[in-house]
Amino acid sequence: MDYKLLIALLIPLFAALGVMFKGDNENVREGISSVSSILLLLIVASMIPAVLKGKTLFFLMFTILPGVTVALRADAMSMIFAIVASSLWTIAVFYSMGYMRGLKEHAQTRFNACFALAIFGAIGVAFSDNLFTMYLFYEIVSICTYPLVAHHQDEEGYHGARKYIIYLTTTAKAFLLPAMILIYVLTGTLDFAPDISTGIFPSDINKTLVIMLYIFCIFGFAKNGIMPFHHWLPGAMVAPTPVSALLHAVAVVKVGVFCTTRVMLYIFGTQTMHALNLGIPTAYFVSFTILAASVIALSKDNLKARLAYSTVSQLSYIILGVALLTDTGIQGGLIHIVNHAFSKITLFFCAGAIYVASHKKYISEMEGLGKTMPFTFAAFGIASLSMIGAPPVAGFITKWNLLIGSIEAHQMGILLILIASTMLNAAYFAPVTYKAFFGKRPAGEPFTGIKEAPLSMLIPILIACTISVLIGIFPDFMLQFVKAVTG
Repeated sequence: MDYKLLIALLIPLFAALGVMFKGDNENVREGISSVSSILLLLIVASMIPAVLKGKTLFFLMFTILPGVTVALRADAMSMIFAIVASSLWTIAVFYSMGYMRGLKEHAQTRFNACFALAIFGAIGVAFSDNLFTMYLFYEIVSICTYPLVAHHQDEEGYHGARKYIIYLTTTAKAFLLPAMILIYVLTGTLDFAPDISTGIFPSDINKTLVIMLYIFCIFGFAKNGIMPFHHWLPGAMVAPTPVSALLHAVAVVKVGVFCTTRVMLYIFGTQTMHALNLGIPTAYFVSFTILAASVIALSKDNLKARLAYSTVSQLSYIILGVALLTDTGIQGGLIHIVNHAFSKITLFFCAGAIYVASHKKYISEMEGLGKTMPFTFAAFGIASLSMIGAPPVAGFITKWNLLIGSIEAHQMGILLILIASTMLNAAYFAPVTYKAFFGKRPAGEPFTGIKEAPLSMLIPILIACTISVLIGIFPDFMLQFVKAVTG
């Protein structure tokens, strides 16, 4: 058994405990979070060489029933999400310091503790060896992020948090839990298959029942943002911007799409999905979310709301790519877990910096603001290019693979949907940067020089933005893990 997996899981848990017990001193509190995030990143990084050599790391925590264990596993797909979660926690911790202190937010101890617990759940999901362990940590993420969404403790905050917890826990109990029990009854195990081809279902099983279980799993992981179970996500925008970044880039939604694609590939498998014709119908089904959420994003003047609906749209790219069931399509979907994470966290960081520096949150109020905050809006523009899919930023790698994957799958309809969604992406992102740099400031707000957010916020923005560019120019490092999944 490899104890690195257990150590990686426990680091954010102990960080949360340390923050709670030493929360009266803000420097100690944030020091614990910072050091823990760096330690987690180092532990995850130390597993990379073994996984790239084809080794699967394993740690058994305890057994509940025959075939039902709480166990950890690091393989190529695990590492995709673990690298994202650990590296972005490091950046987000430093950003949160500037944001929370800059606005003199209350309950910063609770905020930092719940932030660490959310990462604890995300790492647990990433390294889950089976569906039961994944379900356990999936629920932990839902519960631990509730106080973050309700952070402001006002009517709007409580309303958004109620919607958040009701949507996520109800769908998990109504769809995912019964599906998991039935899968165990039918197969005698909840362990993930060793590769993506076979799945765990015997060939003579009732096909209608497998299709039903598949649908239950797709909707049960409502963190994936698929319509109609997406309303929790825009509602959660009442939370502080670092929480929005956590929700949309690091933990919550990435947990949703990671769980969904993990189950598609390692519970059902590509052979079963081909045999039951589950892949292409899924791709077209999530395409509605891609297009509809993009159209809604066009109508939003609130910057965080526009970014929220962008996230709803972009998440379905990941599921669409996997549902194409071609190697290139699957690679395009899985690499978007990484590409979207770094680009979207940059966008939300920029939204937070704009609010801290200027107290503006509506796009219509940001005319000419790029002259005052050039670095922030330049980073926003670059990250927007990634969401649109323009080279050389990371999102181009996603769109390229998805387009090739749709051609390989002989799905011209999906190809047209991807082109249409790219045009919609440009339509709702480009005006933000254009207005900021080329719009005229209101008469009462003349240009008075550069006024960026504090460096503790600006530096993480520039780091995340730079990484988005680098993984677009040099995609081979993360593509190693993606290609190892498809074999």
